[in-house]
Amino acid sequence: MVIIMKPQTPKSEIDRMEERLINLSFDVHRSQGENYTILGLIGDTTKIDVSQLEANEYVERIIRVQHPFKRVSRSFQPNDTVIDIAGHKVGRGNLLIIAGPCAVESQEQVLTIAKDIKKHGAQLLRGGAYKPRTSPYSFQGLEEEGLKILLEAKKQYGLPVVTECVSPDTVELVASYADVIQIGARNMQNFALLKEVGKTDKTVLLKRGMSATIEEFLMAAEYIMAEGNQNVILCERGIRTYETYTRNTLDISAIPAIKQLSHLPIICDPSHAAGKWEMVEPLAKAAIAAGADGLIIEVHHQPELALSDGAQSLKPDKFGHLVKVCKEIAALNLSLV
Repeated sequence: MVIIMKPQTPKSEIDRMEERLINLSFDVHRSQGENYTILGLIGDTTKIDVSQLEANEYVERIIRVQHPFKRVSRSFQPNDTVIDIAGHKVGRGNLLIIAGPCAVESQEQVLTIAKDIKKHGAQLLRGGAYKPRTSPYSFQGLEEEGLKILLEAKKQYGLPVVTECVSPDTVELVASYADVIQIGARNMQNFALLKEVGKTDKTVLLKRGMSATIEEFLMAAEYIMAEGNQNVILCERGIRTYETYTRNTLDISAIPAIKQLSHLPIICDPSHAAGKWEMVEPLAKAAIAAGADGLIIEVHHQPELALSDGAQSLKPDKFGHLVKVCKEIAALNLSLV
């Protein structure tokens, strides 16, 4: 349930209403918009006397939320959330570009790529130290040694680090190195992991599961936010369909759909959607045109030698061209608003 207070309602009256609702055993989420204050109620609202609330002279209207997700919902927070990551913002017209190799292979590799992607406009460095792979025989990552390499790249080039966490028991370790904790598609419904990252103060990049509906995707974000962490970035990375030509099928429709349903920023991962480097730029452009708040792109200076996902990795010069054209599309979007 959402209670919308009238414009110019005194803060003391809003505080009084919030205290009353808390005393009724509700968890209350307050959102301050440009004109209205919105109080979102978490809890069993079936027993509440709506007529009593509507009788309050400062209540504009009351809305019952139809979706199972609450904190994620645009009903609870009508204005787009803007997340700041070490000075780099995402959401509400701020385009975020994340790039780097699929896997951390060596310090030389990461430093080389970090230097190149920064030159071409990347704001954050991605790299996998822990790699959940389909095959147990594939490269599994350098683990903490990989995290140390990412931290060194951050020190040298000033790029905040995005890296994946794959289990609840490594959340604290990953958080000590990373600026953004990534939850991969395979772990989107690892609820124990979601709860643990929800207890941190780190921004969480949540990727959509390969067979997840939009509602399931948003409910996964709800798990994180319910633990207190409100800094969640959603990521559409393609879903599994009957098509086998591409690695996954990029669900462009999910971007405007989530924009309607949620206030959280959503970015796109065209690398994992395509699985083919030559398709990454067209999909990236389509995602930005559809309203995505940013991109996460796999870049490797020697993709033919990459230990993971070389076929979908762009070389630095091609990445630079992608950034240029996507920024132009994003600027055009803003001019049309």
